[in-house]
Amino acid sequence: MKKKEQVSGLQIVFMIMLFEIGSTPLFLLGGKAKQDSWLAMSFGSAAGFILLLLLLWIQSRSPKQDLMGMLTFHFGRIAGSLIGGIYCLYFAYQSMRNVRDLGELTSLTLLPLTPMSLTMLIFVLTALYAIWKGTEVIFRLPEVLLPLVLFFYFIIILLLGIMGSLDFTRLMPVFESDLKTIIKTALPDIVSFPFGQMIVFLMLWTLWEKPGVPVKNSLAAYTLISIFLIFMNALNVAVLGPAVAGISQLPFLKVVRTLSHLKFIERLDILVTIQLFIGLLIKMMLFYFCAVKGLTSLTNKPTKWWVFPVGALIYAASFIERDYTQHIAFGLGPSLKIDPIFQVAIPLLLALSILIRGHKKANSTTRT
Repeated sequence: MKKKEQVSGLQIVFMIMLFEIGSTPLFLLGGKAKQDSWLAMSFGSAAGFILLLLLLWIQSRSPKQDLMGMLTFHFGRIAGSLIGGIYCLYFAYQSMRNVRDLGELTSLTLLPLTPMSLTMLIFVLTALYAIWKGTEVIFRLPEVLLPLVLFFYFIIILLLGIMGSLDFTRLMPVFESDLKTIIKTALPDIVSFPFGQMIVFLMLWTLWEKPGVPVKNSLAAYTLISIFLIFMNALNVAVLGPAVAGISQLPFLKVVRTLSHLKFIERLDILVTIQLFIGLLIKMMLFYFCAVKGLTSLTNKPTKWWVFPVGALIYAASFIERDYTQHIAFGLGPSLKIDPIFQVAIPLLLALSILIRGHKKANSTTRT
């Protein structure tokens, strides 16, 4: 009998934190709010926290079922399988976006003469190998990589502070943008990316080694990483100013390049690139894994049966967008408008179905 794959509470905490970091610090999310972008980020994280509570409640009502099992149970075999299949495509699409980010970032910073198709293939094969080896291997990676990533971020922030690059007066005056603008900037875009992407953990919480749902672990990890991301958003503005940060394609890289005049350290942008590689790779791998896990659940085929086809689909789809400008424009534009369907609308329908079933069960018990 095959041993059930399980992960610890600490592994879930580390995975949530590294998954949420991803490429988020690279961009100035909420840039339309200018120096109030950190407030937009705060509103987005608060809305994401409410969404996380909803997801945890849904999971607590079906602690032994992942998202695919819930969909088929509540919406019926046919409709549930159809929605589940669309979710698998959605996870594969999100994985593709991270593959393209990895390829573009490599071409931009480290290997400008190496074909992007080759670097993206290496990243997909790396993820494929980890998924092939199993869940425990995937969840061990953040235990090693997250401390490294946070240490690198700490070094960069420390150097920015020592060199006097940080000027938090650039965040003043607070609430220069009106509250409506800040909330409009945060919803739904910042909720969709990165906070709403916690939807993938409806595929993963059932792997916890203990009975029930890791509520405290998930809430603690989300809170800590939200504070970190809000700070990093403010840091981009504090170094570059709202005008420059708002028009920069990759503001965090620009922030680090302000340290280029240091005589004892050169090419710190490579350090940033390595941090982002780690975050993007984990994010891409987890979306890829959830697509494979979803198809495994829906078809009752072994996991390894789907690893290669899904990997091939992700790799092929990463070439659809013509260039990086189009990739970013679509990813931070139309793509974020579609995300609420998967991150909010369908979970709300699931929650409604759970309530209706619970009400009917309570009524039938009362009558009996």
